[in-house]
Amino acid sequence: MLLTDDAPHQGSHRPIGSPFLRDIVHGLSQHPKATPPIWFYDRRGSELFDAITNLPEYYPTRTETALLARHGPDFRAAIGTGRAVIEFGAGSARKTPHLLAAIEPAAYVPIDISGDYLAESSAALAQGFPGLPVLPLVADFMTPVALPPAVAALPKLGFFPGSTIGNMEPAAAVDLLRGMRGSLGDGSMLLIGMDRIKDRAILIPAYDDAQGVTAAFNLNLLQRVNRELDGDLPVDAFVHRAIWNDDAARIEMHLEAQRDIAFNINGMRFTMQAGETIHTESSHKYGSRDSRLLLRAGGWNPAREWTDEDGLFSLILAKG
Repeated sequence: MLLTDDAPHQGSHRPIGSPFLRDIVHGLSQHPKATPPIWFYDRRGSELFDAITNLPEYYPTRTETALLARHGPDFRAAIGTGRAVIEFGAGSARKTPHLLAAIEPAAYVPIDISGDYLAESSAALAQGFPGLPVLPLVADFMTPVALPPAVAALPKLGFFPGSTIGNMEPAAAVDLLRGMRGSLGDGSMLLIGMDRIKDRAILIPAYDDAQGVTAAFNLNLLQRVNRELDGDLPVDAFVHRAIWNDDAARIEMHLEAQRDIAFNINGMRFTMQAGETIHTESSHKYGSRDSRLLLRAGGWNPAREWTDEDGLFSLILAKG
């Protein structure tokens, strides 16, 4: 609930046109409250997410990495060499060397919203591939992205690992896939990771680990709001929740208020009741037919699929 504050909160107020502020104010003004997951990834959030990927409960990263390491010859045969690899949401780019070593690209363009983190990961990758042009691009890949002129004439392979597509509602995922198709151009390919539907006994711990790293990642969003948007949210009043929504085939992450609270963000006042939540992320899971239907709706024709022996995760190669 958004209330008008008769005595504006003191501090340097950002214009409402700031994308971060706009999304947070809009999300907290809704019922139920929800915020876009893209704002998790300040530097601290990126570091915490990397820590999550190393947790024993979090199967997606190690499973996808194993697939990338195992199927290099298959990728080379299906994709060929000499393409520009465009990675959407590159982050630490920890999995990327397996793909680059397999297909010998002509250039690599990592795209991420966290500039400092992107610069560090790009520099490390460039050291590992000294002859490869590495052209980092700080951008929100959820909006249309203008690729560097240096790769304009090259055939392109989009790389979208981590099942990040699952963080979007299906309609938004289709729009994103169509946008990627437009950015990459005719003759392009897309290698995308998709998490599979599985038992909740595996899913819930992956998003609510015993060490509390995922909880810290979720709560860091509130700390970022306080730091960057002149907020005073009582972070200690919230707890992390991970819920399996079977009807929507998704894990939901929430921040639940443990008591009635009121807080300010950039001079605007909000209230929450005990038990009310902020829905911070969804992670949709896809069956094999579901994933192919999603790709086709987004303008891509699935060509090959690689899945681990336990059926936890898939890598799908699609053509534009």
